[in-house]
Amino acid sequence: MSEIIYPRSTRETMDGWHHLPRYIDKIRLHLAGELHSDYTENLGKGFDGFWLKTAGVTHEQMIEVVKNSLTDGQVCDWVRENVKRTPAEKEALWQDMLSRPKADDTAGIARLKGRKEQAGIAHRDDIRTFVDIIDADEKRI
Repeated sequence: MSEIIYPRSTRETMDGWHHLPRYIDKIRLHLAGELHSDYTENLGKGFDGFWLKTAGVTHEQMIEVVKNSLTDGQVCDWVRENVKRTPAEKEALWQDMLSRPKADDTAGIARLKGRKEQAGIAHRDDIRTFVDIIDADEKRI
């Protein structure tokens, strides 16, 4: 695989859930054998895992839902029917994602710094979170 197909941004929403469209894209790419190796290690982990934990769904369940759904609308319908969370709970998850790395997470801060250096954007002070570095890596900001 030479060309990376980028999943949607973590900032995109579906049914009030940030990150869900990105997670669905990653699953679809994985099922098609097109998920770039840069993404495979964290599939179902990281922000995917945060979403899964908050939603009360397993990674395996989501793979089956996506596999058996032709459209995002069908996945969204399944989420609406099976994941009952308040708008406040969805927003709390988003704010948690936006705040990473946390101020007291020295390992996370070092990881973000390393990713910025690796991407050649160490000089960019506007890249302060993992959500930012994902969008910068994928040429959105």
